[in-house]
Amino acid sequence: MATPEQLTLPQRPLLIGIAGCSGSGKTTLARELATQLDATLFPLDLYYRDLSQFPLDSRHKQNFDHPDSLESELIIEHVRTLAQGLPIQRPVYDFSRHTRVPDAFDPVSPTRVVLVEGILALHYPELIPLYDFSIYVNAPNEICLNRRIYRDMRERGRTEESVRAQFDATAKPMADLYVLPSQVHATITVEGTDALDWSIEQILRELHNRKMLR
Repeated sequence: MATPEQLTLPQRPLLIGIAGCSGSGKTTLARELATQLDATLFPLDLYYRDLSQFPLDSRHKQNFDHPDSLESELIIEHVRTLAQGLPIQRPVYDFSRHTRVPDAFDPVSPTRVVLVEGILALHYPELIPLYDFSIYVNAPNEICLNRRIYRDMRERGRTEESVRAQFDATAKPMADLYVLPSQVHATITVEGTDALDWSIEQILRELHNRKMLR
């Protein structure tokens, strides 16, 4: 029988890391997995550093694919807090201006599953021991590039030329240095070119086999 102290302690959630190159399909997979598991989604993209010290017209030229572009210290602190079953106050990021919204926070409470998703989710050494399970989404460079072109032209008003230039200048070199090597930390690798349903099925089966889902 549980003691009164045990009844008041927060339940520790299942922590899952999801990584892969930009355009691999990891965000789509994470969103679908979050829906199926009723999970809390924790995107690393919301933790970009505030660039208000730079002129507005030059902020987009920063290297957003390097590990230093994210406030990793706060990411690690918040993931640790969520892993303990406790809520956090997540910063709000203005992607149009590459700045944090002053004094604005989103309260996030962990559900029974927390999904930590981002290209560098399996890069930072401090995060690896916090995960109960981790996923790497693999995809060829050409597929990743084509998906970035489609997304950025449609959603961010960019030209194909500018997307290709950024991919060659930072996205691919940073992926080669930091993202691809992080695959060694993955519990399971799925292919971003496979049907989404098949990737989800593989992940859920592995989670059930390990008795991580009730």
